[in-house]
Amino acid sequence: MAQIMTDKQFKTILEMVDMILDGCKDLNEAKQKVQKLIENQSGKKDE
Repeated sequence: MAQIMTDKQFKTILEMVDMILDGCKDLNEAKQKVQKLIENQSGKKDE
């Protein structure tokens, strides 16, 4: 079954991305941080 994201969940995700971008010097650093979060989340789902 497909999961539907609520407005609150979407807002929370955007706020988290904003915090990540705020602490980065450039686009590559931001991409690396986001990719690491994606990898960490993928690992949790496999457990």
